[in-house]
Amino acid sequence: MTRAACGRQPALFVYLCMRHAYNVCMTDDRTANLLGALALALADSMSQEAETRAAHGAAAPAAIVSVGVAPGCSIDALARTIGLSHSATVRIVDRLAADGLVERRGGADRRAVGLHLTRRGVARRRAILKGRAEILTRALGPLSEEDRAALTAHLETILGAFTRDRRHADHICRLCDEDVCPHERCPVERAVSKP
Repeated sequence: MTRAACGRQPALFVYLCMRHAYNVCMTDDRTANLLGALALALADSMSQEAETRAAHGAAAPAAIVSVGVAPGCSIDALARTIGLSHSATVRIVDRLAADGLVERRGGADRRAVGLHLTRRGVARRRAILKGRAEILTRALGPLSEEDRAALTAHLETILGAFTRDRRHADHICRLCDEDVCPHERCPVERAVSKP
């Protein structure tokens, strides 16, 4: 109903405008709320699966995946990527090394130590990424191919806009499978590589 049609009933016009505004706002609020619920559900499921497959809790799965992406990285670089202090990262690396998943080798200079996955570490990394992929594939299962393509475009836009800087980009992608989303196609990488 237009304002002209409501000319004799201004209260009805105001009510309809307010109802429309409420519905638009509630739809945006609801969309944001649904996104938040999905993000938490996926994060919880992926964390639990990654910790199970890594046989380590907390940030260890991200450390394994990250070292696999950047062989030879320093403990400082790993700490920045997984979002922990230097000392907390040293403790994680110590546990992973004790389990035969990570080894320390000489780094770029004599003070630095480069981190590398062992064969067991590489296998564990594959298992972590496989578990993550299974959860995400299951989450996308109800969507048609067309819906998935649209979602991909929306996710690329959101992730690109959400990325603040290099450190944030590395943290966002700490559990990503770079074989399915290589740097040149990654919206997070593209966001921080812009001139």
